[in-house]
Amino acid sequence: MKPSELLKKAYKKAMKALGSDDVIKSDLDDEISRHLKEILSRSESAKAVLTVVVTSLIYKIQHPEQDIRNHQTSIENGYSGRTFDSKYITPFLKSVKFPAMAESGWLTRSLEQKVPYDSHYSGAIRPSSLKTGFLETIDFIQKGDKLDEVLSFIFQGLIIQRNSQQIDLAKPLNLPISTIINLLTKHFESKYSADGASRLPVVALYAAYQCLINETKRFEGKLLLHIESHTSADSRSGRIGDIDIVDEKGRAFEAVEVKHGIPITVQLVKDAFEKFKSTQVNRYYLLSTANVDASQNIVVNQEIERIKNIHGCHVIVNGLTQSLNYYLRLLSNTSEFIENYVSLIEKDTALKFEHKKQWNTIISEM
Repeated sequence: MKPSELLKKAYKKAMKALGSDDVIKSDLDDEISRHLKEILSRSESAKAVLTVVVTSLIYKIQHPEQDIRNHQTSIENGYSGRTFDSKYITPFLKSVKFPAMAESGWLTRSLEQKVPYDSHYSGAIRPSSLKTGFLETIDFIQKGDKLDEVLSFIFQGLIIQRNSQQIDLAKPLNLPISTIINLLTKHFESKYSADGASRLPVVALYAAYQCLINETKRFEGKLLLHIESHTSADSRSGRIGDIDIVDEKGRAFEAVEVKHGIPITVQLVKDAFEKFKSTQVNRYYLLSTANVDASQNIVVNQEIERIKNIHGCHVIVNGLTQSLNYYLRLLSNTSEFIENYVSLIEKDTALKFEHKKQWNTIISEM
């Protein structure tokens, strides 16, 4: 059975085992169950650990003779865990909306050490309880007992966590622009334990553009491209900004790059120019929740003028909330913006449950 088929089969069995309950059904002993629960409880903040454990499980099931502690080919009698993960495990985890790395669990310093995953493993996995849980689980998997039960336990736990994160988001109507800006600012600047908050300003700008593309004469005949994955590299995707608009012939027309908590400096302007200098883009916005570094106003403006003279593109730097405030004033219906913003939050895989829950909390405190 191919790894992808094995994963799908195990997933279906875990779904069936759970039924309508939120309780893991398992015959595993208390010790291994405790270690697995530790891994599950930190699956959002320690996706790499989860990924390596699932990779080790599937590989051991398919190759019982392999010592899965030897997770790299550079280790004697080893195998390439990263290759197997990138091809089968991470794509599957993403497909069922489980916590997953962008490419592989082996792209973290704490897990890529070229030594076996045994009791002497030197990787800095934090906290210590997670490191213990990880190494004990790997040791259990290596022994080759009850592997299907371990996989079912993990999948059941992940299904429970995923289902608990489904939430209906509030969509208030007819709010004053000042109130919307205040809500967005609170949402951006709240304290989160999971990664992904830097995505929120991008989503807000994109929601505004979804409205503007249909309401302003400047964008007649233009196309707003789909919002890119949070982990997509511009060099690979061919995009020049976080938000891109193209003309009738598919040529870059306008782009926006969004920074969260990073003041705009002359170096950021230069970096942006490197992205779009080979295109015919007409405007390029560089916006930040931290505004423009006041000490660099003069050199930033000088660089903008230089780019205008040698390329023709008008680079606009500004604070993100100021830009959002301006965009919202151009809209005939700000409720459409809220609808777009909430819909994007619901769908964006870079955003986690706490980002969504916080939106509802902020709305309830209005």
